[in-house]
Amino acid sequence: MIDPKSHRELLPHLFRQEYAKMTAVLCRHFGLVHIEIAEDIASDTFLKASEHWAVHGIPDNPTAWLYTVAGNKIKDYFKHRSVFENKIKNDIKPDEIEIGKDWEFNNEIIADSQLVMIFVVCNPANSVEAQISLALQILCGFSVEEIANAFLTNKETIKKRLQRARTNLRNDNFQIKHLTETDINARLDTVLKTLYLLFNEGYFSKTNNQLIRKELCAEAVRLTLFLTENPLTNTPQVNALLALMCFQSSRLDARTGIDGEAILFDQQDKSIWDKSLIDRGNYYLINACNAGEISKYHLEAGIAYWHTTPTDNNKWEHILQLYNRLILIEHSPVIALNRAFVFSKVYGNEKAIKEVECLNLSESNYYHALLGYLYSNTDNNASIEHYIKAINLTKSGIAKKTLKKQIDSLLKIEKNNP
Repeated sequence: MIDPKSHRELLPHLFRQEYAKMTAVLCRHFGLVHIEIAEDIASDTFLKASEHWAVHGIPDNPTAWLYTVAGNKIKDYFKHRSVFENKIKNDIKPDEIEIGKDWEFNNEIIADSQLVMIFVVCNPANSVEAQISLALQILCGFSVEEIANAFLTNKETIKKRLQRARTNLRNDNFQIKHLTETDINARLDTVLKTLYLLFNEGYFSKTNNQLIRKELCAEAVRLTLFLTENPLTNTPQVNALLALMCFQSSRLDARTGIDGEAILFDQQDKSIWDKSLIDRGNYYLINACNAGEISKYHLEAGIAYWHTTPTDNNKWEHILQLYNRLILIEHSPVIALNRAFVFSKVYGNEKAIKEVECLNLSESNYYHALLGYLYSNTDNNASIEHYIKAINLTKSGIAKKTLKKQIDSLLKIEKNNP
């Protein structure tokens, strides 16, 4: 008897894992100009799988079955749709489509196609937000609704953003067939920045109901790991970024409580840090340092490494030194505030307060949250005042809940010590 649940459990996993790969391989046949056709065929393939597997059960090799069906759909497309002859054929270049060649989906073609698509999606002509949105949709198989949730915006905004970005993608002359060293050198910085920001969207989620989006972190790690598996893209910066992601991911479970509230670093249960991810982070950080190159990813990976080393008495001094170097490379309010937190660990809260106030970031909820933390040991009223300002400036329900918890703790202390 066929288990009706088995295919419904497997298909979502396969969709997330194979949809992007299949789209990438299909784009080798259709070219970027007609990426929507490739996506339609990939979607139809999974629809057919849901219908066929419900009746006949899961095939012995589900992935091969999917690619075989996709290949058949390509043949059907060219055989039965007159729109190809009438409206498309004359508009595409001879090298943009491989009609005469047999459909292939071996591991090498799939890997090459997926690698190219990563560089295709990270198009400098698009905004950073558009690149991340495209990465989530094309490389990770996210729906418009899921992307809207990740950016804390409505679906119509995301649809318009994706439409504009796809237009730029179709107008791009980037070749989908082969990735050259020139292509890599031209876009690798953009690719790494997109993956870095994709990870951060998960690590510091801006949604109302989640502090962390683990699926976003996992997708960023998967795509970065993919870059390390190709000799052309296995660079020191790529390894440094992957090390950073591993170190940060090792603490994901410790960063939130039972109700989803944030747990500050000092209060995290270090026993639930993922040791295997820390070890992997160490491995990639060693690989990153072989060439003597130092990038922002190296420095941030080093900072994350020291955060996962709780036994070293001088770790905060090491972290502060790295932040001092990082802020010279990339000065931003977030880096400045993070550095101020570490400064407090080395020189005390009183000196750190002066450092923070000099930043003059009064419109930032993180600014007031940090001051609330720094004042908590010396001036409860000032601490509560800053926590309230932080609450008023944040849109995240979980962040508000976490800040209110800090206020409640301070009020409890006042009550017990009148």
